[in-house]
This record gives sequence, C-alpha cells and structure tokens, in this order.
Amino acid sequence: MTRKFFSASVAISMMVLATTLLQPANAVKFDLAGQDATNPTPICLSHYVEDETQVVIKVRAGAGPHQKVTVEVRDDSEDQNQLWRKENLADELQRGAFLTKRAGDVVACFTNTLTEGYKPDSRYVRVIDLDFDIGVETIDYAKLAEAEKLKPMEVELRKLEDMVQDILDDMDHLQRREERMRNTNESTNARVQWFSTLTMCVLVVLGMWQIFYLKRFFRKKRLID
Repeated sequence: MTRKFFSASVAISMMVLATTLLQPANAVKFDLAGQDATNPTPICLSHYVEDETQVVIKVRAGAGPHQKVTVEVRDDSEDQNQLWRKENLADELQRGAFLTKRAGDVVACFTNTLTEGYKPDSRYVRVIDLDFDIGVETIDYAKLAEAEKLKPMEVELRKLEDMVQDILDDMDHLQRREERMRNTNESTNARVQWFSTLTMCVLVVLGMWQIFYLKRFFRKKRLID
C-alpha cells in the first residue's frame, strides 16, 4: 500500500512539474533610471490577457535614495482604462488585483522621478521586479486547502486539474483563432478568384470589341474586304 501511494505521489508530482514547465514565464527584472520630475518618460511592459480573466500584478522596487517610483496599469483600449496604480513603490512586495473586461494587452508603465534639486545621474537607479499572475496562477491554494479542508494530495490534484483546464482553455482559444484565420483566408481566396474571373471576362470583352472596331475601321478605309 505504501509503495502504491509513493508511486502515485511521484506520478502526480511529475505531471505537476511537466504542466508547470508548459506555463509561460511572466516575471521580469530591469533597472529603472531616475528622471527629472518635469517630463519623465515611462518604461512600459505589456502582457496579453483574455477577457474576464483574473490578473494579479506583483511588483517590488529596490532601494534608492531621492527617487519616487510609480506604476500605472492600463488596458490597450482607445480609452486606456486604468486598472491599477501605485505610487512610492518600496522594497516591499506590492500586489494589484483586477478582472479584465476585454481581451488585449495589459500595459504596466513605470516612472522613476527624482526629488527636487537632484539631476539625472547613473547613480540614481532602482531595480524593478515585476510578475504577472494570470488565471489559475492567481489562486491561493493554501487558503483554498484551509477553507475546504483539503489534504496535501487533494491540493496537488486540484492544482493539476486547474493547470490542465487552463491549458485546455488556451488550446481552445488558439483553435478558435485558427478557425477565424482560416475563414478569413478562404473568404479572401474566394474574393480573389471572383476578381480574377471578372478581370478575365473584362479583358476578353475589350479584346473582342477592339477587333470588331478595327475591322470596321479598316473596311471604311477600304484597307480590307
């Protein structure tokens, strides 16, 4: 019995590991230079997210004197709706959670402004850690296990189930996109065929008209019988 349980645990762990490796990496780390507060240029990063999807953005700004880091998260719609904003980012991890209303890019823009009296210099740089958690990645399984009184094995199975469902949803989305692209290509191909046929008909008609017109012209000039 113990051997079977151990084998099942290893199998589930391997499946969880394999499924995790299929998930895209959403974390990024970069240096953000300090700028003059009058006209700072934001540094923006984006991530594509489906509609009605839970998103959690985790961000941390490394220590740096005389600098104020602000992050603003918006969608890529015409209105550029603000989804989350945080000023004075510190070395402590900050979390922003929201639900997307439409499919598209979620854009996070960072600005690092210097306090009055300080000018941009290579010394004034803060390290930014940014992480996008999307969909199933936002689930807190520790709280879920406590609320539903799940055993460790049941938690792992729940994780595996959610990951597999997330992958299936992505595959379904890709299949729908492929169908739309195929329909667009078929529609374009049909229009090109009709246009080519119409062009050939017009050319044939014009050619016959030119022949008829030239024959009449030459006969009037008595150049041909």
